Amino acid sequence: MENLKTNAEITWCPGCGNFGIFTALRNAIPKLEAEGINRKDIVITAGIGCHAKIFDYLNLSGLYGLHGRNSSNAEGIKIANPDLKVITFSGDGNGLGEGLAHTIFAAKRNQDITMVLHNNSVYALTTGQYSPLTEKGWKGPSTPRGSFETPFNAISLMLEVGATFIARTFAGEITHLTEIIVQAIEHKGFSFIEVLQPAMPYHSWSEYREKVEFLEKEPETYEEAVKIAKVRHKYTLGLFYKIKRPVYHEGLYGDHNPLIKRLSRSDRITKIKKNLN
Repeated sequence: MENLKTNAEITWCPGCGNFGIFTALRNAIPKLEAEGINRKDIVITAGIGCHAKIFDYLNLSGLYGLHGRNSSNAEGIKIANPDLKVITFSGDGNGLGEGLAHTIFAAKRNQDITMVLHNNSVYALTTGQYSPLTEKGWKGPSTPRGSFETPFNAISLMLEVGATFIARTFAGEITHLTEIIVQAIEHKGFSFIEVLQPAMPYHSWSEYREKVEFLEKEPETYEEAVKIAKVRHKYTLGLFYKIKRPVYHEGLYGDHNPLIKRLSRSDRITKIKKNLN
């Protein structure tokens, strides 16, 4: 677990919920290795924001991208080498604001990647602007009289656009978070994990702990999952939906791996010359 940490100085605020996500990821990797998934085959991507600092602290290969482009970067990596397990990290603003279209299309295509959404309901790194998941009425630096926008319901949104593994968990429930991460990465298809985590300058742990509850049972159908996602409040934790559906890269080129099975340089030149004649 310790060798999954880098030497980078951790600059999250003391008590930040990101520490819980970081711990759960480091707990999950050995469990995945026990199931035969080599950590060398695990690749990570991140966008811009407090969430993205995990890229600096987690000793895994990957790509640190532009704001909101973490999902598209993850898609490209998976398409280039389907043998990799790809995890993409995003904040609620990064993934459901600037990067909303990329997130939606990765889910729609059922790309075989796992998205971990760090939901602190605020643009924390840029000092507290309201985000697409900020509760109506929340007062912050950019909304001193309270936000008047209605937030997205991340779970029902992912159900609608086609994600095949959808769960919500909490940075204060490390065991549950670890288990969900393992299940999501093992799942073949687009896995979406919404992780509730307080940004300390704007939210306290007590705001979450007083309201967190677990699903009594996993929904058995899509319709039931949609109903529960809309009826239960945003602090309800658990696995909301899981289904098998063809993944994008297999629909694109079957079991071909363009990285491992690519043509040699001489064969490519021969084909190009033939096409040009």
